[in-house]
Amino acid sequence: MDSNQESKDGSDRSELVSEDGKNTKSVLCQRCGCKVLCPGMAVFAEKELFLPAMQKKRSLNSTGDSVDGDTLTSHWLVDDMYTFENVGFTKDVGRIKYLICADCEIGPIGWHCLDDKKCFYVALERVNHA
Repeated sequence: MDSNQESKDGSDRSELVSEDGKNTKSVLCQRCGCKVLCPGMAVFAEKELFLPAMQKKRSLNSTGDSVDGDTLTSHWLVDDMYTFENVGFTKDVGRIKYLICADCEIGPIGWHCLDDKKCFYVALERVNHA
């Protein structure tokens, strides 16, 4: 990323991303405000991932052919599940577990592939920052 922290979609991330690429603010659930990550605990990463539309946990495990959702590219990357302050996981959906808020169970806010034990992605568009 260049020095002014502008992403491919043109949005300015300088308030959220430090010079070393880490989150400068706490990452919070959009629905209940629960803290998901403390400042400095995740690295900004651009990776194209599909996340189903936000909903309660019990609705996320459906394996229907057509799933409403978004392809998102801006994420916080965490390399250890114990780094999170408060996060839950859905049951396996293929080789993926979706990340949800552990308090209100809204999600998915992120994505984890079971093939890669060190990559947990939290979508910037699915969380708040404070």
